[in-house]
Amino acid sequence: MNAREFVSRWRKEKDNLLASFVEPTSTLRVADRIRAMNLTDEQREKLEGVIDSVLVDTFYTLLLGLDGCTQIGGVQETYEIRGEDGEVISECGDIEGVAGEFFLA
Repeated sequence: MNAREFVSRWRKEKDNLLASFVEPTSTLRVADRIRAMNLTDEQREKLEGVIDSVLVDTFYTLLLGLDGCTQIGGVQETYEIRGEDGEVISECGDIEGVAGEFFLA
C-alpha cells in the first residue's frame, strides 16, 4: 500500500460514514438524532452538507497530523505508518499532497 491507496481508503470511510449518518434506516445514534429533528428535505440537505464539511475537515486534519504536517492535540510530530506487511506506507509529506486531492478537490 502507498500513500494514495491509504488516503483513498480514508476517503471511502468518510463517504460511508456520511451515508450512514443520513440513511433513513440507519441504526447509528447520529441518524437517530437527525430523524428526531423532523427536518424538511431542504433542511436535511443543508445539514448533510454541514456534516460532510465536518467529516472532510476532520479526516483531512487527522491525515495531515499523521503525516507530521499539522498538530494533533497541540503537538506536531512525524509518525511512521506501516501496512500489515510491515512496509512503510509513505514518507513524510506524501500523505499531505494526496489528502488535498481526495479531500479538498
